[in-house]
Amino acid sequence: MVDTHLSERQETILRLIVQEYVKSATPVGSKTIIDEYNLGVSSATVRNEMAILEEKGYLMQPHVSAGRVPTELGYRYFVQKLMERADLAAEEQRLISHQFHQARLELDQWLRLSAAVLAHTSHNAALVTAPKSVRCHLKHVELIAIQETVVLLILVLQGGTLKQQILALDTPIIQDELSLLARKLTHLWTGLDAAGVAATIATLTDIATKVGQIAVETMYRIDARRSSDIYRDGLLNILNNPEFRERDGIQQVIRAIEERWLIDQLVGEALEQGGVQIIIGGEGRWEELSEVSIVLARYGVDDKIVGAMGVLGPLRMPYGRTVSVVRYMSQLMSELISDLYG
Repeated sequence: MVDTHLSERQETILRLIVQEYVKSATPVGSKTIIDEYNLGVSSATVRNEMAILEEKGYLMQPHVSAGRVPTELGYRYFVQKLMERADLAAEEQRLISHQFHQARLELDQWLRLSAAVLAHTSHNAALVTAPKSVRCHLKHVELIAIQETVVLLILVLQGGTLKQQILALDTPIIQDELSLLARKLTHLWTGLDAAGVAATIATLTDIATKVGQIAVETMYRIDARRSSDIYRDGLLNILNNPEFRERDGIQQVIRAIEERWLIDQLVGEALEQGGVQIIIGGEGRWEELSEVSIVLARYGVDDKIVGAMGVLGPLRMPYGRTVSVVRYMSQLMSELISDLYG
């Protein structure tokens, strides 16, 4: 949490400096504040307040006689206390929603479109992870006779994942008996996770026990997978920012959107905490992100299937606008996922 001991005037000046620096990418001097905004105080008073804000760690002066720029602490204070909540304009919401409803009912296309819309609307880079079941839940069982003692087992999981496996039986069994068994197991297991299916195995006999064991092993194996596909867009957008024209800045951006272990950590945090998360300069935890800010949100159906999406940009990010974009997109994708997966 940030220090809350700033006066109302100091908060106003900090807010104006953040806003001006986001627009111009050049240090902000007291003359700009006086000329652009009617604060009702002298230039000397503004300079004095700016000096106090610098002393407290909210501003810094990159060069002698230059204006001030916000520090990570200054951005954090702005985000937590000074940034006004703003929703994406209704017209933009309609345009984005229209794009999704024109697209085919395919998750892959929605994910690619989400990354593209986030990047275009925020003018920064974007990443979206494919939604993943929090835990596998079984939806349907099918047993199909291939030969007298060979059966094809088909497991359909909620969310549409389909797994198949060949079973070798000790004794022949006809298709009618297999179909009856499949209906009974479907009725018994529908909606259960791996632990729920495992709890029923002791009550089963013969082939049903074997089917149950395979189902449990399959579901646990899927649950153990942490990674999911990642969709990216807008790298050129972020590299156009003056902060990333030097080699170190470019490396940070590329690392932030390409290194799998880093993405997994960021996404894990978004999935765990929920809501919109704002990470400024790595928050002291990720040295690899010291020049990058990230706005992340979870989307999907809680406790069932979830993914994450986010925008990456410079510390000099228009946070209010970016948060509104990410929030709207996560809500839209959550509705689409809910309709798709029921």
